[in-house]
Amino acid sequence: MASTPLTDLLLMGRGRDLGSERGVSCDGELPAASDPTLVARAKAARKALGSRAMILGHHYQRDEVIDFADITGDSFKLAQAAASNPEAELVIFCGVHFMAESADVLTTARQRVILPDLAAGCSMADMAASNQVNEAWQVFERVGIASRTIPVTYMNSTAAIKSFTGEHGGTICTSSNAERAMRWALDQGEKIFFLPDQHLGRNTAVLKLGLTLSDCVLWNPWKPNGGLTDQEILDAKVILWRGHCSVHGRFTLQNIADVRERVPGVQVLVHPECQHDVVSHADVVGSTEFIIKTIQGSAPGSKWAIGTELNLVQRLARTYPDREILFLDKTVCYCSTMNRIDLPHLVWAMETLVTGRIVNQISVDPTIAAFSRVALERMLALP
Repeated sequence: MASTPLTDLLLMGRGRDLGSERGVSCDGELPAASDPTLVARAKAARKALGSRAMILGHHYQRDEVIDFADITGDSFKLAQAAASNPEAELVIFCGVHFMAESADVLTTARQRVILPDLAAGCSMADMAASNQVNEAWQVFERVGIASRTIPVTYMNSTAAIKSFTGEHGGTICTSSNAERAMRWALDQGEKIFFLPDQHLGRNTAVLKLGLTLSDCVLWNPWKPNGGLTDQEILDAKVILWRGHCSVHGRFTLQNIADVRERVPGVQVLVHPECQHDVVSHADVVGSTEFIIKTIQGSAPGSKWAIGTELNLVQRLARTYPDREILFLDKTVCYCSTMNRIDLPHLVWAMETLVTGRIVNQISVDPTIAAFSRVALERMLALP
């Protein structure tokens, strides 16, 4: 399969207004976090926007933001929610950049997707640049495996990488359907190129598909030939991109040992983005939505140590005070980029939109959007 160079995102900046001719940045306009009228201002702006707007809040957002979300969920659920409400002219996405991109890809041309703080990115998504991925594919072509290698890209990726996946016959996956996506890929070809989260790819391949750790190799984009020999590439069943989540990747076996010693009877519940040895030694493993449902269905008095983003763990602990719910790592750690969207940024965005100015619009290049949509539709069609 020949590789066609992909146009990078039309709008790739951070920290400046994207995609809006009349937009402005929030420099100098952001309300103070200590402003005692913030909640009242947020309520007034939300009322003024009415049905023209919908606010989407990812599970990892702060409570002060979630309080104003019309819908909460994981990244794909929220993008689908935006697409299913074409009447909403303004989609205010309280999440990170790649999520807003997915919403822009799936919504209509008249809808505008707004990210309240453009610095809300994703370190994992940024670990796979389109030029690096194209260079890897060129190596696959040289070695002779490109025609039988199927890309599978995690939802937590830029639109440019989703587009690469769609153009080269691959599919997107979520942490919930990664097993289905990878089984489908092996039905289509002989090898999987998994982007950009090595841990989700490895955990799914070994713990769900029955492959071995030796069947998986790690492609390092900063090394010649990905740090691999041609033979290693030829022998591999799964080629994993060297990317990871900065939050989920921090949990360790020592964290599990410590909490089990400290809290007898505790159950360890982790996200599949965690390292392989952590996932292998946890009691329960699943996506963000799965984690929430597991706690919802748990018995009063049960004890849980959860390995995922701290905002969600704290919210679950407050929602279910009759269970003992702990953060798996004793060190407090929020997702530094997800946590950037706060009430002042949300208020600024809504109040500015009320005046008719469009700010912080996320807009994906049409060609990239088209191939991204192909990859997303393949995921929706998975058996």
